Amino acid sequence: MSKRDYYETLGVDRNVSDDDLKKAYRRMARQHHPDLHTGEAQKKASEEKFKEVNEAYETLSDQDKRRRYDMFGHAATQQSGGPDGFGFGGSGFGDAFNDIFEDFFGGQRGGSRSERGNDLQYNLEVTFEEAVYGKEAKLKIPRWEVCSDCKGSGAKNASSVKTCPSCKGAGQMRFQQGFFSITRPCGQCDGAGRIVTEPCPACQGRQRMYRERTIAVHIPAGIEAGMRLRLANEGEHGTNGGPPGDLYVAITVKPHPIFQRQGQDILCDVPVQYVTAVLGGTIEVPTLKGNTVIKIPAGTQQDKTLRIKGLGIPSLKNHSTGDQLFVVKIQIPTKLTARQKELLKEFGKESGMSMEENSDGFFDKMKTFFE
Repeated sequence: MSKRDYYETLGVDRNVSDDDLKKAYRRMARQHHPDLHTGEAQKKASEEKFKEVNEAYETLSDQDKRRRYDMFGHAATQQSGGPDGFGFGGSGFGDAFNDIFEDFFGGQRGGSRSERGNDLQYNLEVTFEEAVYGKEAKLKIPRWEVCSDCKGSGAKNASSVKTCPSCKGAGQMRFQQGFFSITRPCGQCDGAGRIVTEPCPACQGRQRMYRERTIAVHIPAGIEAGMRLRLANEGEHGTNGGPPGDLYVAITVKPHPIFQRQGQDILCDVPVQYVTAVLGGTIEVPTLKGNTVIKIPAGTQQDKTLRIKGLGIPSLKNHSTGDQLFVVKIQIPTKLTARQKELLKEFGKESGMSMEENSDGFFDKMKTFFE
């Protein structure tokens, strides 16, 4: 059996605004709610109609779902799983129906229930060396914590807590309105079921206090900029016995004047004298563990990369370690003596190179190449 068009189900046109869509849904939900009908046949028919209304509104009230529905019709909801599993006793109504429930009856959701504490984030800057080798850090975290005086009760002492006379400690009030039996949080105790006659002088009855706590954090070797460390239960404390949130430590790394990170490798530019690059030799180079000497092969070219294994960055995933990479930057002399110039010219002649402008240079070779 084919489904009815969602717009037709709610009795609106395709250009309906969000406000008018919600008004139409309220009207249709009130009209077809099963509790407003008697008789088995009528109740069953109203259930089916009510499901259609909620399915239509669930799709059209979501901008992304509505756009896909306008393009592909019911095929769009079938591809994304659709609003299956609808049930009157579960959460199939969604937030939209809860809002409408409040509109109908002036009801409240929730009450003085326990709530999880907020997550916190601390931005920690570490040096390049600390990111490579790790460190132990002590962070001062300001946060809301359970009051140590009243242990989160909000009361001065045990005798300051009385059972709510209105709800008799239930935290809820039940009353009949039309066909519906409505349960609301108690207005006198705000759903807590108890009343504090004398608040805790330390926290003023708020159950929590704002304090600064020092937390030790292990920064693992090899951590990268942009990573976050999660410390479970180190965020703000919850209310009414709710669990604490988490603390996230966001890492930034100070730039190093010499070294750069390239994956697990450490990159460093090293100047090499022209003669050393041509003839070969050794040079002293820096590493995070101190200076060392490396060999420069004869005929080394500009930007050639030399490597020392195992002096890089440890992996967070396994026991491997990267390498130290040295990028050769050949230093060309700019101030030469007459004797040095003469020797270079002799070298050029011995190598078959000519210093004359009209020699068979690069452009002459290119002309020959294209003939």
